[in-house]
Amino acid sequence: MTQIQIRPLSADDYPQVRNIYRDGIATGHATFEVEAPAWEGWDDKFVKVCRLVAEGEGVVLGWAGLSAVSDRCVYGGVAEVAVYVAEDARGKGIGTLLLDSLVKASEEAGYWTLQAGIFPENVGSVKVHEKCGFRVIGTRERLGKMGDRWRDVLILERRSPIVGAD
Repeated sequence: MTQIQIRPLSADDYPQVRNIYRDGIATGHATFEVEAPAWEGWDDKFVKVCRLVAEGEGVVLGWAGLSAVSDRCVYGGVAEVAVYVAEDARGKGIGTLLLDSLVKASEEAGYWTLQAGIFPENVGSVKVHEKCGFRVIGTRERLGKMGDRWRDVLILERRSPIVGAD
């Protein structure tokens, strides 16, 4: 396997990141989103710290980031994770590598709780999150509708054992 480097995501990476996001949208099991935004929209959605890419041989193979769950100060250490892997790079451990790196970066940035909303059909993503210390805390039934189909969303959470432990 190619040497994989995890590094901070830059605006120059966004064309590749956007294509990977589009691949995830196309599966129908990654997000309620129907279109990957332009850079400005993506940049506004994801917090400025903890934006990562997995790169191999100069190609972005996946990305991860955090978005705020609330603008209330009491939730300043709580974020939602997003992890996407290029279609031809799936099943090679890149998602786990990205999420593990994102967890470490989030703790360094002071986040104490990470959460994820995952469609139950996205079994691979659930397994990656569980491998990285997330646990399923519930199911939001019929949370949203995609076309004419209602979708459930599993809610997963990871509490940092070091940030906010006092």
